[in-house]
Amino acid sequence: MMNNTNLIGRLTKEPDFRYISTRKVVAKFTLAVNRNFTNTQGEREADFIPCVIWNKKAETLAEHVTKGSLIGVSGRLQTRNYEDTEGKRMYVTEVVIETFSL
Repeated sequence: MMNNTNLIGRLTKEPDFRYISTRKVVAKFTLAVNRNFTNTQGEREADFIPCVIWNKKAETLAEHVTKGSLIGVSGRLQTRNYEDTEGKRMYVTEVVIETFSL
């Protein structure tokens, strides 16, 4: 089986960069990826894809990108769930980034 995702898009805002522990670092961001067709009004729409990157790669990414940066990413699609503060089950689908290019 194969789970590979490749995207090229722009960051919608600065990455959310956090140290989870002394050894774990995570950066989360949303990538706006243009669709390859236009809508009925002739406008090109975009999909907004949540992404996450870990550890040294996250640190490197945070040093080189800002809101609006155009980047290419490769990784895998992942789903997870958690319980929010009100006890409601929440579901998340995101791309876990393995590599990126500026």
